Amino acid sequence: MIADKLSIGNEIRVIAPSRSLSSVRQTVFDNALKFLSEKGFVVSFSKYSREIDETKSSSIQSRIEDLHEAFLDKNVKAILTCIGGFNVNQLLEYIDYSIIESNPKILCGFSDITALLNAVYAKTKLVTYHGPHFCSFGYNNNIEFTNSYFEKCLMQPIEYFINPSEEARKYDVINEGTCEGEIIGGNLCTLNLLQGTEFMPELTNKILFLEDDNIMGDYFTAEFERNLQSLIQTVGPNGIRGIVFGRFDSSCKMDVRTIQRIVSTKKQLKNIPIIFNVDFGHVFPIATFPIGGVAEIKAKDSTVLLKILRH
Repeated sequence: MIADKLSIGNEIRVIAPSRSLSSVRQTVFDNALKFLSEKGFVVSFSKYSREIDETKSSSIQSRIEDLHEAFLDKNVKAILTCIGGFNVNQLLEYIDYSIIESNPKILCGFSDITALLNAVYAKTKLVTYHGPHFCSFGYNNNIEFTNSYFEKCLMQPIEYFINPSEEARKYDVINEGTCEGEIIGGNLCTLNLLQGTEFMPELTNKILFLEDDNIMGDYFTAEFERNLQSLIQTVGPNGIRGIVFGRFDSSCKMDVRTIQRIVSTKKQLKNIPIIFNVDFGHVFPIATFPIGGVAEIKAKDSTVLLKILRH
């Protein structure tokens, strides 16, 4: 199930299912609101988006009410999360998924929002979108690249290639090969929170898009590797079709050699196409991709073609 595409003049509702909108710096808020407004969108904010507690979030009840109301409001065409955080998985068992099924809309965010995006897809089969938060539009780090893929994915029905930004320069081939399949993924450590729950999507025959943020300091690569190991051990005997790794902050020390070493120790990752350094994750700019949509990977020698076929 794919929601209607977004059009200029439509209303975008900003919600705070993880950290509160009050935790966003005023200059970032002002820049983001100005950017989206000048693009021609009507931006509204959920009732409890600025409620804030000692965890820089808000009550489960408030966040659920805002989520349900955003899907129920006939004027709202797309829902953007304001920012990430650490606790969106608190909401998953309280969501009325029938509301979402009956009122399919664009839902977009990343980081901690990975749990919500994948849970909604698992429970309803509504394609969701791993892409910018509201606050992402408040930064000037090649914002037009970020916006161009936001528009390609959420506003245009045609297939599109995700090409490297100036910051990425090129994508790296870790394993050669070609594949096509549904996309599951986002922030790796957050996706793993869904393991063993009813909110975890099926991974067999899927293409995984995976990234992570450095909250572990010097232990990042070890933490990333064991999280990856845990995830692929949940896949059935048919395995996954391919992996797209995002671009990592320099503090992660996640270079091509490190990814090659990690991949080489995983028997489940033999003979499937794997590419690295794609523009999504916790660095700007970022491309938007559909969770539950369909991608195609063609990787040979140093040439990579990454195409989104269904979104």
